[in-house]
Amino acid sequence: MLKTSLLGRDFNSEPSPLDNRSKSLSESRGSVASENVHPTEEANRLSIMQTLVHLLKCNIGTGLLGLPLAMKNAGLLVGPISLLAIGILTVHCMVILLNCAHHLSQRLQKTFVNYGEAMMYSLETCPNAWLRTHSVWGRYTVSFLLITTQLGFCSVYFMFMADNLQQMVEEAHVTSNNCQPRKILALTPILDIRFYMLTILPFVVLLVFIQNLRMLSIFSTLANITTLGSMALIFEYIIKEIPDPSSLPLMASWKTFLLFFGTAIFTFEGVGMVLPLKNQMKHPQHFSFVLYLGMSLVIILYICLGTLGYMKFGSSTQASITLNLPNCWLYQSVKLMYSIGIFFTYALQFHVPAEIIIPFVISQVSESWTLLIDLSVRTALVCLTCVSAILIPRLDLVISFVGSVSSSALALIIPPLLELITFYPEDMSCVTIAKDIMISILGLLGCVFGTYQALYELIQPINHSIANSTGVYA
Repeated sequence: MLKTSLLGRDFNSEPSPLDNRSKSLSESRGSVASENVHPTEEANRLSIMQTLVHLLKCNIGTGLLGLPLAMKNAGLLVGPISLLAIGILTVHCMVILLNCAHHLSQRLQKTFVNYGEAMMYSLETCPNAWLRTHSVWGRYTVSFLLITTQLGFCSVYFMFMADNLQQMVEEAHVTSNNCQPRKILALTPILDIRFYMLTILPFVVLLVFIQNLRMLSIFSTLANITTLGSMALIFEYIIKEIPDPSSLPLMASWKTFLLFFGTAIFTFEGVGMVLPLKNQMKHPQHFSFVLYLGMSLVIILYICLGTLGYMKFGSSTQASITLNLPNCWLYQSVKLMYSIGIFFTYALQFHVPAEIIIPFVISQVSESWTLLIDLSVRTALVCLTCVSAILIPRLDLVISFVGSVSSSALALIIPPLLELITFYPEDMSCVTIAKDIMISILGLLGCVFGTYQALYELIQPINHSIANSTGVYA
């Protein structure tokens, strides 16, 4: 059976400097975007529901649990409005990316154009001679940002899963059936969090060996079920006896608003999956419906959880809303279910950098080594994300830094610029030009100030044991 590549590269198209694959590799992997699709390959394509499941799972990750604190950093009024605005802009930029890729694929008579190729091909036809000469760097830049962003997410997932596992194990002796509000009681961890990361590592390695997206959709569905279960328990708790929110500020300081912006951009994790998911659908013409429906549900969930969580816990809101939940077996299950969901989400986020790096590496070896090299590279990349989580005590701030640079660029800065470069020779309206410039400037400002704030927090002294320890609550 032909493998299903998530990125859906067109291996029958002209080779690029980054991706000069051999004919044997092309035959072994096949083109998922081929016009004459093999019946078996056609059966592996995604239905509308499967695509929606993948889209939801790619956007519901660890950042969701930090939204109540993000609302605290923005204010009870400014937070929800700003999150809605960022969500609308992000979805609009996804649509821009889809339109540009579709336009370029028709212009160049290609069956599929991914994010990096869209940037490269648009630069090849722009008026500036220097940009035309160096158009391949557009692809290199997008590929680098995708790899950095997605591996960064995967590193966060390692830290999140290990931290929750540590909390569940080491809080077991103080956990009861009495679900009362918590009081903070920090205890010395029994085992270092690195031990829990190494415990999780072999299971994650086995998970990323699954390369068939249709098979992976089963695990994605399980992840959605566990995530929905944990979300239901969280909402069940935060909507009960909400205090009077009149004492909460409607607008927070502009300095803390920078933290809100970084968290909000980090939360929208699915920009790198838009083109691959569309290419994997049985009926790609229906992807716009899936995108609008899925992202509408995601934005509503973000706003509701962030706002209600902040109203419930007020000034005591923690970095993750799970830290505010009662220390009883019922709400401990929230950590377990959400960690299971994040575990399966790891495989989805991992596919993007894997399918950029692995084909290039495999093209350098003979066909007999293809499978071994494929599995070895996957193992090495998973180990890299685990080692990053182990070595960097303030991983949350490091990922905020990476997210401010990479996520802002991929989600808000590059798509409007791509539209300008792609459609400018075709007489764009002044309104569209002004709109694209404003969105890119907004993304750039968020990138600069978010990066500054993350770096500022990183250089602040912090107790290493606190950074990598579990706060136990009774």
